[in-house]
Amino acid sequence: MAKKTDLEKSLKDLEAIVGKLEEGDLPLEQSLKEFEKGVKLSRECQTALKDAEQKVKILMDGDLKDFETPEED
Repeated sequence: MAKKTDLEKSLKDLEAIVGKLEEGDLPLEQSLKEFEKGVKLSRECQTALKDAEQKVKILMDGDLKDFETPEED
């Protein structure tokens, strides 16, 4: 059974990794490890978002539309 991605936690972890990499204080080997973790997290987040979109499509009978905002007068 596939592990379910906690999207919010994954996004926070990804932001932390980006912050570390942007500081530029890590040695090259550690930077590469952090980059690899970031790529993995990014892919997991993309998959979770695609799964959520598919569920919404199913719930909307396959007719996914943009949300409309009320127009101001």
